[in-house]
Amino acid sequence: MDNKTIYALSTLFGKSGIAVIRVSGKAAFSVFDKMTNIAASAAVDRKMYHTRIFDAVSHETLDDCLLVGFRAPNSFTGEDTVEINCHGSKAVIRSILEALSALPDFRLAEAGEFSRRAFYNGKMDLTAADGLADLIDAETKIQQKTALRQMGGTLFNLYESWREELVAMLAYLEAFIDFPDEEIPQDTVFKIENTVFKLIEAISGHIADNKIEERLRDGFQVVISGPTNAGKSSLINAIVKRNVAIVSDIAGTTRDVIDAYVDINGFPVIFSDTAGLRDSTDAIEQIGIKLAREKIANADFNIFLFDAENTEPDIFDEYIRAGGNFLLAANKADKISAERKAELVAKGCLLISAKNNENISVITDRLAAYFESIYQQSSASLMTRHRYKEALLECLDNLQRFNLQKEIELAAEDIRLACRAIGKITGRVEVDEILDKIFSSFCIGK
Repeated sequence: MDNKTIYALSTLFGKSGIAVIRVSGKAAFSVFDKMTNIAASAAVDRKMYHTRIFDAVSHETLDDCLLVGFRAPNSFTGEDTVEINCHGSKAVIRSILEALSALPDFRLAEAGEFSRRAFYNGKMDLTAADGLADLIDAETKIQQKTALRQMGGTLFNLYESWREELVAMLAYLEAFIDFPDEEIPQDTVFKIENTVFKLIEAISGHIADNKIEERLRDGFQVVISGPTNAGKSSLINAIVKRNVAIVSDIAGTTRDVIDAYVDINGFPVIFSDTAGLRDSTDAIEQIGIKLAREKIANADFNIFLFDAENTEPDIFDEYIRAGGNFLLAANKADKISAERKAELVAKGCLLISAKNNENISVITDRLAAYFESIYQQSSASLMTRHRYKEALLECLDNLQRFNLQKEIELAAEDIRLACRAIGKITGRVEVDEILDKIFSSFCIGK
């Protein structure tokens, strides 16, 4: 990262009422001096100024806009920052960006560079940066809620508390390495070993409880499967409230897996309409059936759909025995007798009519309740990145190798590596902290 002042459009490029161009760096406030009639020295922090903005070279007026400045360290990046709120036409945006490029030591920001500078300047840790990225990409309320919680420091506070315990242990061990003639007191040995044991339990539990982090970002997989002509395509169309699958009475119409993205009570869900499960000699249909079986095996939730009039639910026994979360749905319930309805309900089936939109909301309500239940189990400290899990597994591996029966230098290295593994998540390193821990216990005159 160089010391140049960076600038970039922070809103989407295109026709809009307002566009925001952000400038950050030591020369940011020179925008006031060189592109407006307002002196930078007179610009009050966080005060919006209505002004004309012009090209510093040609003095041509570019727009009538609003400027606001944030002096370091009280800005997003921790540097001097100016935000230009201009009209959102492509011509205005281009002209202002070109004028900024002509200013000395200004350059266009790289992707993510404002957040990178905020991290380097201590304005956010890496988990907060990940949370910000997730908030920008959020499409559902649950994604928004999770991202805001992470930006607020939920994960950072948890991981930092573990890291601080490791740093404290490492400080003890480093001190005894420096004084090899001193034996480690037994109560200190017990305290260190007990702390390691508790950390292993806490981290292991945290990993085990987090099973939905990727699903919250990418979507839960719900697969609709069943025999041909059960109404799978009609059901997926009814759920998503648009025609995403071809509906036909011809068996084998759906030969591939069709996916549709839906927001269910804030949870992102990908519904998959699969090829009808049956014995077929058609090579292409066989491929579709194979894909359907793979989808069923990997689904977060299965909807096993069958024709209430002509099929029995036991055709799914093989899949049910394999385990997983599922719902048995008897379609075309509008065509069967009251006795048949009672029989199917007794077997645990939900009676629906995809054609008449009957009980479709019951399916989505059950899915929402299921997703909510597993979300609540992990939401307090939800891992939202696979790299967090990898780092924590690396930390666990080092903690499980630790013991004070081996050379103290090797034991200290196990703790140091465990500490650094957690540091990979938050972006914190421990060298100076260890020294602070060691020397903070010295007398003032030492």
